[in-house]
Amino acid sequence: MPLAPIPADAFTKIAIGIDRPEDVVVGKDGRVFASDHQCAVAEIFPDGSFKRMGPKGGAPNGINIDRQGRVVIANFGIYDREDGPLQRFDPATGKHETLLAEVDGKRLTSSNYPVIDATGNIWCANSTHAETWPLALDGRADGFIFVLRPDGSSSVVAEGLKFPNGLALSADEGTLYCAQTSGADVMRFPILAGGRLGAGERYGPVLGNLQQPDGPQHPAETLGYTDGVGLDAEGNVWVCLPAANKVVAILPSLEVVTVIHDPSGETVNHPTNVTWGGADLKDLYIGSIRADYVLKGRSPVAGEPLIHQR
Repeated sequence: MPLAPIPADAFTKIAIGIDRPEDVVVGKDGRVFASDHQCAVAEIFPDGSFKRMGPKGGAPNGINIDRQGRVVIANFGIYDREDGPLQRFDPATGKHETLLAEVDGKRLTSSNYPVIDATGNIWCANSTHAETWPLALDGRADGFIFVLRPDGSSSVVAEGLKFPNGLALSADEGTLYCAQTSGADVMRFPILAGGRLGAGERYGPVLGNLQQPDGPQHPAETLGYTDGVGLDAEGNVWVCLPAANKVVAILPSLEVVTVIHDPSGETVNHPTNVTWGGADLKDLYIGSIRADYVLKGRSPVAGEPLIHQR
């Protein structure tokens, strides 16, 4: 079925007052959690209020939930010029721990987004080793993807990437999708046995323009800086374009359609991640690096269930 666009005014602002809610994740039990710069993670309640949980430190970015109900956090520490480890917070016990601070001798500075597969592998991107994250938007290819396996081993599984950002697994867990922010595109990697990746390739077209310091300045709505990605139940890869206040989808045919666009930014303001929840997985949540709220609406298509939602 065609992927119908969602008007900006169809969304409701919730968790008003939250700080840098870059990502949202919804548990199988319906509990909703969001990133928050002031704590480990914030829980958003059905009435739209929220509660901060766990200690403040760094910049919690992408989050996900494992099968034990613990929130896995990619800490984008470079935002505050701090380290950026992979962390975990247990809402049931309040335990907050660092899972990984370096991999293959590389210090984690900008863990960005974690995704967990059925075998327990945690895949995550480290976006850059630049001094500050905006410097890395010049197109340098110093980012990498790493994996933390259930046995505690870890390794870099893809490198030479242009600010790797959001990740998503295909329904059969045979493919890992990764947004390259300063490549304005999405890459896909075959997942191999033993928690490894094969060679990557671009999935679909370049999704917009990039600003060049010495070149023409492009209109905001044409900018293609990719951020979070999410997979729906029909195999469409949704891609957030925060600088354009837009969310597009790459269809299995590789056609690109605009799902959400708010040129004014009054509602959909720098969208960074899309997440599905609810009994039918059609409740749609949108995170942001600019807004002090999370958006909630209804999706025309259900999300592909994540490992903790199955």
